[in-house]
Parts: sequence; structure tokens; C-alpha cells
Amino acid sequence: MRHSTYAVSGMACGHCAGFVTEEIERLAGVTAVVVDVEGGTVTVTSDRDLDMADVRTAVEEAGYELTAPHES
Repeated sequence: MRHSTYAVSGMACGHCAGFVTEEIERLAGVTAVVVDVEGGTVTVTSDRDLDMADVRTAVEEAGYELTAPHES
């Protein structure tokens, strides 16, 4: 399993988290999505490497902006 964390701007509530989760879960290989609205991050677990452009598109489809991979 691979875990990737991304910084996402514009999220403010649980509904925001739900929209982002729903869009990212549609990507092939994604097995789990954890959104931290307060921290402005999304952690994605997948069974393969994900293309950051695909993740960015999913976040934008939800109405938010992927700003960068999150630095731990």
C-alpha cells in the first residue's frame, strides 16, 4: 500500500471533506481517503502509484484546489 498526503485549500467543513473524498475515491487504485479539514490535508491510500495530475483533477472536480504534496 502507498500513502500520499496532499495540501488542499478551500475546505471548511465536513461537507467539503465528503466532496473531496467522493471524487478521489473514483480514481483507480484508491483504497482509502482521509481528509483533515482543519489541517487542510488529504491522505490517500492506494495499491499503486497515483498520478498527481489525476489527484489534482479529482480535487478540482470537488471544487477545491490541490496546492502541493504535503511535506511531513
